[in-house]
Amino acid sequence: MEEVVVEEIVRLLELQDDAQLKVYLDDLNISDVEHLIDELPQYAVKFIETLSVNRAVNVFRILDFPTQEKIIKKLSGNKLAELINLLPPDDRTSLFSELKGDAVKKLIILLPAKDRVEALSLLGYEEDSVGRLMTPDYVAVKKDWTVTRVLSHIRRYGKNSETIDVIYVIDKDGILLDDIRIREILLADPEAKIGDLTDKRLIALKASDHQEEAINTFRMNNRVALPVVDDNNVLLGIVTVDDILWIANEEYTEDIHKIGGTQALDEPYLDMPLFGLFKRRIGWLVVLFLGEMLTATAMAHFEADIAKAVILAMFVPLIISSGGNSGSQASTLIIQAMALGEITIGDWWRVMRREIISGLMLGIVLGTIGFLRIFAWTFFTDMYGPHWMLIGLTVGVALVGVVLWGSLAGSMLPLLLKKLGADPATSSAPFVATLVDVTGLIIYFSVAVLFLTGVLL
Repeated sequence: MEEVVVEEIVRLLELQDDAQLKVYLDDLNISDVEHLIDELPQYAVKFIETLSVNRAVNVFRILDFPTQEKIIKKLSGNKLAELINLLPPDDRTSLFSELKGDAVKKLIILLPAKDRVEALSLLGYEEDSVGRLMTPDYVAVKKDWTVTRVLSHIRRYGKNSETIDVIYVIDKDGILLDDIRIREILLADPEAKIGDLTDKRLIALKASDHQEEAINTFRMNNRVALPVVDDNNVLLGIVTVDDILWIANEEYTEDIHKIGGTQALDEPYLDMPLFGLFKRRIGWLVVLFLGEMLTATAMAHFEADIAKAVILAMFVPLIISSGGNSGSQASTLIIQAMALGEITIGDWWRVMRREIISGLMLGIVLGTIGFLRIFAWTFFTDMYGPHWMLIGLTVGVALVGVVLWGSLAGSMLPLLLKKLGADPATSSAPFVATLVDVTGLIIYFSVAVLFLTGVLL
């Protein structure tokens, strides 16, 4: 946001010129008002109360939850009632699902009886289900209606619909038959029957579907909205693309946090209490620390071999970092591919074959570099002694094995976790790296024993 806008708003606030402030705020884009609230959070309630009610609702619905919660606590009773009543059902449900029980009860009381039943119905769905995203505000018509009647129906009820880009065709029992874009209706003969305009290429979501499935469905189809049905194919509501984009952003943020080895933050980093930040980070750090302790156990097992050939210890960081890096790469690629719907659990064998080949290729390249490094150093120092070639082969072969194993572990862990019903993102880079660190040491020293027994060991 331009500084001049912020300065002008601050000037009007200092002058307490509410009338001019309202005119200025109502002329701004919704996104600009949101940025203004980010810049001047202490005046968030003032801005919402000053805006015309419809614009206040549109601003409020795009704010992050912590900001919404702060506004709700300080907003005057009348304005709060207006705001909650005018919020679209899906946004209202999203807000209610984040709030604590007592706060929800106080807000639900503000709703008319019909809306109260609707809100409680939407809250009855699982937290991450499509049912929580849907809105019951849509336009539905019967297949035997003419285009003229449909247009009349849209004029009468379309104002209260979330979108009229798509019209839904149902039968007398409310069963969804098809959907049809508004342009097809506008261009059709006024006396044509709606049933004759449908193409039977219906795409619908189930209310019980996970929200990630909805994201993938929207991604694969060029739709601004999709209908939501129950198990009997009865039309319950619709989900619009703006809600899906919001959820996709949340899912992406959550996965990034998990890949980084921490629990997802439910509010902006700078707004997060320090102890809350600590709690979300300490769990994974303890798990990873305990895992890394096994590295010391593995090294202790080969203590006698290390004592005989101290030179082997020099390459431990090289070995374990290479395996961890290859595992983290593979894990990130597979998690992203799963999120985009490019691969499923059933593709595990194809993934494994590809990772075996790519892991070998990567390992051979790194192993060759490792061997050449030792070979090159023999021209400048005799630190590797007369058996430098065996040491080079040990490092080179171990790198092939460790990188191959890292690639396999990193690619298979997300699929295994998905099979077990867990979030694949929890097979984060730190977790894979820790696993490969321990097993990488075992591979390295096992190769060393194979090549150097009777020579240095």
